[in-house]
Amino acid sequence: MFDQMFLVLVVFLLVLAAIDLFVGVSNDAVNFLNSAIGSRISSIQVIMLVASAGVLLGATFSSGMMEVARSGVFHPDMFTFYEVMLIFFGVMITDVLLLNIFNSLGLPTSTTVSIIFELLGAAVCASVFKLYGSGHSYAEIFEYVKSDRSITIVSAILVSVAVAFISGMVVQFVCRVLFSFRLEHSVKILGGVFTGFSLTAIIYFLIMKGAKGASFMKPEYIAFIEEHTTLLLWTIFIGLSVVAQVLVLLKYNVFKLIILGGTFALAFSFAGNDLVNFIGVPLAALDAFNVWFASGLPADSLKMDALNHDTGTSTIYLLIAGLIMVVTLWTSKKAHRVIQTSINLSSSTRGEHEQFGASTPGRLVTRFGLGISRIVYRSLPRVLLAFFALRYRKVPIKKGQVPLPFDYVRASINLVLASILIASATSLKLPLSTTYVTFMVAMGSSFADGAWDRESAVFRISGVITVIAGWFLTGLSAFSACFVVTMLFFGFGAPAIFILMAITIYVIIRTNFAKVKTTETVASVIEARGDNSKILAAVSAAVPAFLDQNIECLNRALTAFFDDNEFKLRKARNKASNVLDQISKERREYYNLALDKNSDQEAAGTIDAKHFFYLAFSNMREASKSMRYCIDQAVVHIANRHTIFGGSMKITLFELLKRLEQMSLDMHQVAQSPNSAAVEAFIKHGKKLNRDVDKCQIALVDTIGSSHVSMHSSEMYLTFLQSIRDCANRYVAVAMLERALSQLVHGSKVDVSVDQAQMQTQVVPAAISTESEEELSRAADAERAEAAGDRSSDASREALSQVVDPTSPAQVTKAPTDVEPQAPKIE
Repeated sequence: MFDQMFLVLVVFLLVLAAIDLFVGVSNDAVNFLNSAIGSRISSIQVIMLVASAGVLLGATFSSGMMEVARSGVFHPDMFTFYEVMLIFFGVMITDVLLLNIFNSLGLPTSTTVSIIFELLGAAVCASVFKLYGSGHSYAEIFEYVKSDRSITIVSAILVSVAVAFISGMVVQFVCRVLFSFRLEHSVKILGGVFTGFSLTAIIYFLIMKGAKGASFMKPEYIAFIEEHTTLLLWTIFIGLSVVAQVLVLLKYNVFKLIILGGTFALAFSFAGNDLVNFIGVPLAALDAFNVWFASGLPADSLKMDALNHDTGTSTIYLLIAGLIMVVTLWTSKKAHRVIQTSINLSSSTRGEHEQFGASTPGRLVTRFGLGISRIVYRSLPRVLLAFFALRYRKVPIKKGQVPLPFDYVRASINLVLASILIASATSLKLPLSTTYVTFMVAMGSSFADGAWDRESAVFRISGVITVIAGWFLTGLSAFSACFVVTMLFFGFGAPAIFILMAITIYVIIRTNFAKVKTTETVASVIEARGDNSKILAAVSAAVPAFLDQNIECLNRALTAFFDDNEFKLRKARNKASNVLDQISKERREYYNLALDKNSDQEAAGTIDAKHFFYLAFSNMREASKSMRYCIDQAVVHIANRHTIFGGSMKITLFELLKRLEQMSLDMHQVAQSPNSAAVEAFIKHGKKLNRDVDKCQIALVDTIGSSHVSMHSSEMYLTFLQSIRDCANRYVAVAMLERALSQLVHGSKVDVSVDQAQMQTQVVPAAISTESEEELSRAADAERAEAAGDRSSDASREALSQVVDPTSPAQVTKAPTDVEPQAPKIE
């Protein structure tokens, strides 16, 4: 029975290792691909081939890192085979569950930090269990756990944060002063030496320092390298510098050698350092199983002294792992989306969404940093400041040219420096977080390059703080969770093992292989590339889906509100926030569309299609904002324990909700065929719903007098009404935009008739301030003139945008609590 169970455990761990490799490469591909692709130094195929070679070769150099999983955190000779297997299995189960939870919550994490603290938590748990069973003092726990080695590993991970940022900042500053932003002049003088130094550093730290960890290196090879290190380095440096300078004279871009070499080096370092996170524990479990199986001793009596001996990992296993990583790099859709995002260069636009939001600590550090910068600026000599200003003067961007996120110098520094830091840690058998080291080097180089300004500094500093906090949160969570999981295994044995195994399988399938519908619109927009029909398809697919989700949020909120259930109401609020975030995310694809400029496409009407895309998603976002605001107010109402109204007011809200659901069915018809008939039916329902909302607002005056409805209940009721009105009005505007976009795609004249324009100005009066009436009147007059043939198509689009663009002055919205009870009746 035990034999079969251990065999199942080992096979399951090896399968988890393969899945971890797939997920890890998909997530981390941006680390070693982003700089090369972002700088457009070469074709994607060449960059991918270089990265693949780095990953495959780096995997074979990671043999020495496997010792961390085998005996880096605990003394295996103090545990039996049975206990070691429970430790390893607890680590992998916790790792899969924890990383998936962190990813689903959008929290920053590190596979290196998690695997180290999970090993530590499992070892401590096993030690406590053994000491408790034997009656010994818990003070003896340090005989089981390598506290000094654990502290060294954790300290190295934390110190790498400061080292990566400071080194990135200093090296980038020096290189920028030497090269400036006008590379065509400085590269003629410094190009050869810079190339030789960069490539020599890569060869030294990756190959020569990492030779000890290679599975195929013989002792005599390593001894030769150690004896002749200085001679080899000088020979390589001089030879490469001379060759590079000759290439410079031949007008070859030597930065191509550095960036491709850096891409290879960073992929090499990633595989060499991170591979232990994915396959270290399963391979250690396989070694333990082979030792036990060969011994013939009982599982609970054989001590695992064999794991203390570093026999080296078989090259076959490392090559298989490397091949899995390479195949993932070429076939993973998630990795391809990372590459597409880099190609789109959305980070270079002003409409970029920062990866991290502003935080209070970030604001404090930003304010402090600005004060320090002012002091430094005033204390430096003006001559030196003038020199730095001259070297930092940027090259003006030519008309129509898309700015890159960083130039060749910064791309080179990001790649070479990050790979050197990671390779150095690998040679010392210290696991680092490759993702965060790469991130911190990039942050330091961007800071030194003047890429941080007052518009972005608070977000980037907040990002650094979030990353550091994420490490501590990951470590604490990993230790605690693995302690609990391992305790379940020791306490309940096989039942707990197989139950958690089933849960792990479910989580893996659910998070990595289930289809995610929310990314379909983004993917279709990325593929559109100015194709009007694809933009229409993206809008048509997204509109009914988001309307259904908004209605579902309102349905849940009303049900929870009248049930006085604060917990379910907060869940509805969270869902409404997620819907708003998703709409905002897909709306930002407009900026990627705007980057794709082509004069022929613009002449064919692409700018109009992009504009319609922007307006449609902007209106949907405003509707979702109103919905979330409404549910927020409902949560406050319930949390304050105000009175829950009922009677006719409750019945009215659910009847209006049914009307919205009917409009949703109409919107699905509009999406399938955005012709005049479908849109007219939708508009008709929108007009009727607005009239019903007006009647409800007017009837509230009588209800307040007869039923003594409280002020808080009245405001909450009006907020619900306003949210329903806003949802209907915004999606009426979206339906009209869909029809106009469909006419544009099919070559028809984009026409908004007088009646439709008048209807739209009537649909939104409850959501528009009184100052906007003059603007709407001008828009209606413009449409009448266009119908008479007195206006051009450009002016028609301007009038249409004044009607439906939520960012225009005519669309300034009142807060829901400001709605007048006696709104004008709409006919």
